Amino acid sequence: MKRLFDLFFSIIGLLMLLPFFLLIAIFIKLNSTGNIFYLQERIGKDGVPFKIYKFRTMTANADKKGLLSLGKKDTRITEVGRFLRKTKMDELPQLINILKGDMSFVGPRPEVKKYTDLYTKEQREVLNVLPGITDYASLKYIDEEQILGASDDPEKTYVNEIMPHKIQINKEYLAHRNLLKDIKLIFMTVFKMFR
Repeated sequence: MKRLFDLFFSIIGLLMLLPFFLLIAIFIKLNSTGNIFYLQERIGKDGVPFKIYKFRTMTANADKKGLLSLGKKDTRITEVGRFLRKTKMDELPQLINILKGDMSFVGPRPEVKKYTDLYTKEQREVLNVLPGITDYASLKYIDEEQILGASDDPEKTYVNEIMPHKIQINKEYLAHRNLLKDIKLIFMTVFKMFR
């Protein structure tokens, strides 16, 4: 049932947003050099890697200077990218990932291998399901870039504080998930985006 929901609404979403995608693509190209999309390897269900789609929000090859973003302190983020990140519109191309079956609308946000390699056996339970575009942890840490930007050691703050809390939130979601809760979370996410 969840896969049918994901498939149907990802197709509808892509068709409805296509003109909007073209507009964003134009702004990205006018603002900086590089590709429109940013593809990064993430770890999905059962630990299988996949390429996640995002609108590019940083200068070309910015990931070679580190994986974490530090919000306003991060000089790698373009002007258009700053707006896309603030509104979470950079995540919209992940509808392609949903269509391909790499992701779901709702599920634990996918991490890069560097961080999933640090998971304990219990924490790896979040890899038993498809990752999602949104989850309760994403709403809780909607200001994550600001938290990391204020830290003396962003990497340590992420690994020791934020990541374990996100995993705990996602484990609680997995224990009580259902389609109605997923739909509610989607609406909560859209509300936060437009607020």
